[in-house]
Amino acid sequence: MTSLAGYYAKRAAEYERIYDKPERQADLALLRSRVAELFSGRQVLDLACGTGYWTAVIAPHAKHITGLDAAKETLEIARSKIYPSGKVEFVCGDAYALPEFGRRHDALFAGFWWSHVPLARLDEFLRNAERAITPGGLLVFLDNAYVEGSSTPISRRDTEGNTYQMRRLDDGSTHEVLKNFLADDELRGRVALRGHEIAIERFEYYWLLRYRTKVEHG
Repeated sequence: MTSLAGYYAKRAAEYERIYDKPERQADLALLRSRVAELFSGRQVLDLACGTGYWTAVIAPHAKHITGLDAAKETLEIARSKIYPSGKVEFVCGDAYALPEFGRRHDALFAGFWWSHVPLARLDEFLRNAERAITPGGLLVFLDNAYVEGSSTPISRRDTEGNTYQMRRLDDGSTHEVLKNFLADDELRGRVALRGHEIAIERFEYYWLLRYRTKVEHG
């Protein structure tokens, strides 16, 4: 299986084509508006920001946004975009071992990252994500729903329940990528003891989960 960072480094130049699918435009329009609203006036950590597609959506509305990604190739594209002056910075780093940012974030966004986290590491990932923001802060996760005929088919399932897709890039290379599709009860179960004000919104092609951290971290 290809490392996720290696796959996205190779896919960087073609990554945003996924947002061009005609059948997904209505959902994306709603989500852009929803995400902008949720982060209005906040200090946001955009975790696994990739090419900065959602960074650009959030930046005009947030007080400040820090984008973090492990792939230099995707960060190069993210940095090349135009943002409001003084409101955006980017950091190369690991989503499982977050660096010290030198600023306090009161909200975290992770778009299309949850589905790439192995099920056995989800609790670890969420614990680290929560510690990266102020107590009582807002976490928002956006990801794909599986839709037959639009989503890449599942190629296999491992013994821990993780599912995988085979993806082909423009250079002809084929990569096996971990991609989990969770139901609402699975999502809620992961965060039920971690925070409060939990809400899940389902769209035709996507889901959005948000919750607030506890005032004191466990």
